[in-house]
Amino acid sequence: MSISRRKVLGMGAGAIGLSVAAPLMSFYSKAAAGKARLITGYGALVPTLPVNAAELASTVVGDLSREAILALPPGFNYRVLSMTGMTMSDGTKVPAGHDGMAAFRGPGNTTILVRNHELSSALPPTYNFPVVQQPGTPFYSAAAPGGTTTLVVGPNREVQRDFVSIAGTRTNCAGGPTPWGSWITCEETFSTTTAASGVARRHGYCFEVPSSAEAPVAAVPLTAMGRFSHEAIAVDPATGFIYETEDRGDSCFYRFVPNASGRPAQGGALYALRIKNGPQNTTNNTFQGGSAGAIKVGQSFAVDWVLIDNPDPNSEGTTVNPATIAAGTVSVRRQGQAKGAAVFFRGEGCWYGNGLVYFVSTQAGPSAPENLPVPPRNGRGNGQVWAYDPAKETLTLVVEAAASGELLDEPDNVTVTPWGDLLLCEDSSDDFQYLVGVNREGDLYQFAKNVLFSQVADDPAKQPFVGNEFAGACFDPDGRTLYVNVQTPGITFAIWGPWTSNRG
Repeated sequence: MSISRRKVLGMGAGAIGLSVAAPLMSFYSKAAAGKARLITGYGALVPTLPVNAAELASTVVGDLSREAILALPPGFNYRVLSMTGMTMSDGTKVPAGHDGMAAFRGPGNTTILVRNHELSSALPPTYNFPVVQQPGTPFYSAAAPGGTTTLVVGPNREVQRDFVSIAGTRTNCAGGPTPWGSWITCEETFSTTTAASGVARRHGYCFEVPSSAEAPVAAVPLTAMGRFSHEAIAVDPATGFIYETEDRGDSCFYRFVPNASGRPAQGGALYALRIKNGPQNTTNNTFQGGSAGAIKVGQSFAVDWVLIDNPDPNSEGTTVNPATIAAGTVSVRRQGQAKGAAVFFRGEGCWYGNGLVYFVSTQAGPSAPENLPVPPRNGRGNGQVWAYDPAKETLTLVVEAAASGELLDEPDNVTVTPWGDLLLCEDSSDDFQYLVGVNREGDLYQFAKNVLFSQVADDPAKQPFVGNEFAGACFDPDGRTLYVNVQTPGITFAIWGPWTSNRG
C-alpha cells in the first residue's frame, strides 16, 4: 500500500468496530455510543534482545546474537526456545513453517508444546527443513513434508527435549487443544500425495496428537471431521463438541458431534452453522458476495446447524444433488451452503474461552483501499472476529477491522488469555506484524511486534524474513508464560513479564 497503515493510528477508533466482553452486551452499548478506544496496553513497544541472544550467533539466517527479534512492553522478556535448523533431541533438524500450537501441563512442572509445521512442497534446503520421517517410525505419506513437533519446556523456560510427534501430513496450519490432553492438527489443503512407491494418500484431514506422546505417533485421519481445507478447531468442554474453521474464500463454520466424547476417532456427525434470520453471506463486503454494513458489530443472530451428508468427498465439485453427494463429488462447504449454511471469508483462528467459541474471518470486512479489485486483487478487507455462544445458540460479530487497517490487519490465529482478553496474531502483507490484544471493555492494544531485520534495506538474503506473521499464541497452564511462533524463518518464543499490571 502507498501509505503504511501504521501511520494512520491517529485517525481515531471510530473506524474500527470492537466488542469482546463478559457479558457481551456491556460493551455493545459502549461501541454504539462511539466510546471505543485504542489504548497503549502494557506500554510502548521497545525492540529487545532475547535473554539467550548469545546462543544465536550461528543460525540459518545468520548471526542473531545482536539482533532484536521482538519489540515488547517495558518489563517483559523473551527467550528463543527453538528455531528452524537447530538440532532436536531426536537428531533431526527443527522443521520450518511454525504455525498453530498449544501448551499442556507436563510432569515435573514442565510445559509441553505441540507445534504445527505448515509445509506442503519441495523446499529450499537453506532454511526450509521438512518434518523428518525417520526409518522405523510411523508416518502418513512419504511424499508429504509436514507434521508436528513436541517440545518439553522446563520451569526455567528452557527446552529439555524436542522431537517429531507426527509426520507425513501436509500443510499443517492450525488446530487446537482438547480438554482430554491432545492436540488436533489440521491440514489446510484438499489434495493427494503419491510416494515414489506409488502409494497415494488423501489430504485435507484432522489428526490427533497426544500431548503425552514421547515419540512419533501414527497419523490416523479423522475422516468423520470432514475433508476440506482445515484451519483450526476448538472444543467446548461442556459437550465435547469440536468446532472447525475452513480457510477458503467461501468457507463454512462447522461443528463435529462425536459418537463418544473425547474420542473423535470413533466417528460422529458433521454440521455447518446456519444463521436463522440474517444474511447467508457474513462478509460485509460486496466483492465477496456480501452487503456492506449488513451486519453491525455487536449484532447477534440465532443459529442452527445443517447436517453434512458426505463429510469425506473424493473431489470438491459444485453440483449438489443426491447422486453427486453419494458419489463424493461435491465439496463439504457446498453441501452445507445448499442447505443455507453461512458463508465466511477465510475462516482461520479458533479458540474456546469465556464460555464462547471465538473464530476469525481473516480477510472479511470493508475493502482495504489497496485491495480494490484491480487484478490480481480481490477487494478483501482486514478481518472480523466472531463469537459463537453454545449455550444460547447465537453468533455475534465482535470485531471488524477498519478498511484502513489501523491497529488491526488480517488477524489469523487467536487465543484467549487467562484473564479473558483475546490475543490475535496478525498475518498480513503490509509492513510489520503485531500481536494485538482485545480487552473485556473492547479496547485494542498492541502487545508485541516482529522486528526481525527491521532495519534491512537492500539485503536479498534477509529480506524474506522481514515482517513475517505471528502464529500459535498460547499460554502455559499457569498463565505465566506466553508461547508464540514467528512462522518464517520459524522461531518459537517464550515471553513473560508483569501480566497482572494494568493495561492503560
